[in-house]
Amino acid sequence: MTVPAVDAVTRNLRRVSAGLAEAGAQFTFALHVLASVPATLRHHWRQIVRLVAEISFGSATLLAGGGSIGVVFAMSFVTGSQIGLEGFRGLDLVGLSPLSGAMSGLVNTRELAPVVAGIALAAKVGTGFTAQLGAMRIAEEIDALDAMSIRSLRFLVTTRMIAAFVAVIPLYLVGLFASYVATRLIVVNANGQSPGNYDYYFHLVLPPQDVVLSLLKALVLAMIVTMVHCYHGYHAYGGPEGVGKAAGRALRTSIVLIMIADILVTFAFWGVYPSIPGTGSAQ
Repeated sequence: MTVPAVDAVTRNLRRVSAGLAEAGAQFTFALHVLASVPATLRHHWRQIVRLVAEISFGSATLLAGGGSIGVVFAMSFVTGSQIGLEGFRGLDLVGLSPLSGAMSGLVNTRELAPVVAGIALAAKVGTGFTAQLGAMRIAEEIDALDAMSIRSLRFLVTTRMIAAFVAVIPLYLVGLFASYVATRLIVVNANGQSPGNYDYYFHLVLPPQDVVLSLLKALVLAMIVTMVHCYHGYHAYGGPEGVGKAAGRALRTSIVLIMIADILVTFAFWGVYPSIPGTGSAQ
């Protein structure tokens, strides 16, 4: 092999090894965070309550600088409307427009609402966590906490993970409700579908356990988003520019992991060949 080829192979091996080391560091970080949950609940529950309120409602207007409820509701309503528009059109082409209610119950519950909640958390809450922790890191505030014998990982990261885990439950239910309402408005009110047919097929394919499993999927995605963003913020370096780069890396990583985790959790909860509830037929 020529010298340039050897150099290229060496660079690729270094990139692979660096990527594996980064993945290992993130996994170890997540284990430390999870292990400190019991102690955090005992000693820092007031901080958790404050963070839950900040995540959910914020300190300004809901859609601009405040919390995530308005953001999740708006995103879920728009995506639910799109499901109603395109789904009804596609089903109507093959004469199956009465099944629009079944489409809403399946798509919104199993896939759309959890992914929208995860992306909203990554864009709204996760980047905020990265910026907050990154600013504290470059200002040496995290080092100051450690110097005062306050475990910074527990106080700054584990509290945020628990708060996101708690806050995502009402946030997700609001988003799921918005997606249901939006799809029904488009199909029934805008396209003239029979409300009786819509409601019959909607309730037929939506057993209560699907809603519970969908909520569990949203919780898994919320944990992944929080871990990724807190890791990049906690280990930020390079001044304000480094904090910006860390936020960008965290957002890219979390969105990719959301899509991967969504597929894996769907397979785990509903199987590779799921059946349509109420009919027993394969999808």
